Amino acid sequence: MQATSSHARPFVSLVGAGPGDPDLLTVKALRLIQSADVVVYDRLVSEEIMALVNPNSELLFVGKKLNHHCVPQDQINQILVDKAQENKHVVRLKGGDPFIFGRGGEELETLVEHNIEFEVVPGITAASGCSAYAGIPLTHRDHAQSVQFITGHLKQQGQDIDWPSLAHTNHTLVFYMGLKQAPVIRQNLTEHGLSLQTPCAIVERGTTSKQRVLTGTLSQLDQMASQAISPSLIIVGSVTTLHSKLNWFNV
Repeated sequence: MQATSSHARPFVSLVGAGPGDPDLLTVKALRLIQSADVVVYDRLVSEEIMALVNPNSELLFVGKKLNHHCVPQDQINQILVDKAQENKHVVRLKGGDPFIFGRGGEELETLVEHNIEFEVVPGITAASGCSAYAGIPLTHRDHAQSVQFITGHLKQQGQDIDWPSLAHTNHTLVFYMGLKQAPVIRQNLTEHGLSLQTPCAIVERGTTSKQRVLTGTLSQLDQMASQAISPSLIIVGSVTTLHSKLNWFNV
């Protein structure tokens, strides 16, 4: 669905901001944030990207972090509805891609319930952006023939994940929001077949000037996670050994 005018009727653009580097914004995302009436943004949208937002737009911060939701999700949904019903063009700006662990689908369902039109602008998800800037190809003919993205917000003891399906040596695993759950991730992967010597990496604040990459093995994952700062990605698989060879960013 497309809007013919930003003020003609209620309309929301759900926009992925990418992992942090403003140069990774899509052309459409940049155009929308520079023309929006209202920008509803989260904690993972970098300061550099926010500096590109229309200075005349209304800014609403609804950021979340582990164990602390500045604004609960149902209230975020309602903010989008309320602002759109003022006949304003609302941009819901999310770090990464709004459909990959971004809860964008839930927000759109609320808009549909209120007959509010919308569009979706994909963003570069953290897994592809951060791994690329860390010199870690997610797939490689000699290392991994598949890749899987997994949320680190696990239920107690990780019972919501099919761990046996993940424990393959020719597979790359990317855990979003997994720092606190690193001991659970390590325990379940090793209990279901992966060696403690399986290579892994943590990419901290990827694609930004503050990017840092920690590398080691599953046996060291707990210690690595305790040293890392959110937002960080955990990557498990032999592709992470290529970081030292292919790293090009901030070297």
